Amino acid sequence: MKRDIKKEAEKIIHMFPRINSETDPYKVLVETVLSQRTKDENTEKAFKSLFSRYKNVFEISKLNPEELYDLIKPAGMYRQKSERIINISRILIEKYNGEVPDELEELIKLPGVGRKTANIVLYVSFGKEALAVDTHVHRISNRLGWVETKTPEETEVQLKKIIPSELWGPLNGSMVNFGQRICKPISPKCMECFLNEVCPSKRVYKNKSR
Repeated sequence: MKRDIKKEAEKIIHMFPRINSETDPYKVLVETVLSQRTKDENTEKAFKSLFSRYKNVFEISKLNPEELYDLIKPAGMYRQKSERIINISRILIEKYNGEVPDELEELIKLPGVGRKTANIVLYVSFGKEALAVDTHVHRISNRLGWVETKTPEETEVQLKKIIPSELWGPLNGSMVNFGQRICKPISPKCMECFLNEVCPSKRVYKNKSR
């Protein structure tokens, strides 16, 4: 059976949409930093706690990391993340007049900001065609047989060759939702999956899905 990866991607986006309620570039950037290696619900708690106390980049840039510890503790790694958020805030003021740059090359110059974080900001805040590849996108793309890659960076390069650019932005959030609900890292629900007729990994996991 010939695969239509574009249609498969469109179906994931349609069935598992991710609504981005926050689009302010600075807040999206901070939220993405908070989200590193933690669950969505923990990110949300830390994010709301932080911005209920401090409103913008100018207020946060004046703080010491210790002043953020209790506020963002739910997100985990709170010492490292506090320092990173404050350093980013100070750089934004010193070099970008308090604005978040809208170019990948500038975003990845910020401490702790890699391609995934930068691409999320570019899509969510600036509406640019940007493909953020995290562990979910990397894992699922390989499991579905869309790509055969070893790293998220390789996955980004290969996916851009086979998926139209208009799908790059929404694909990340939808793949995250799909990976949390159906295509789980352990014991994926293959028998419930709408892609089980084309997925090459179905035979590996189908007995575990029952």
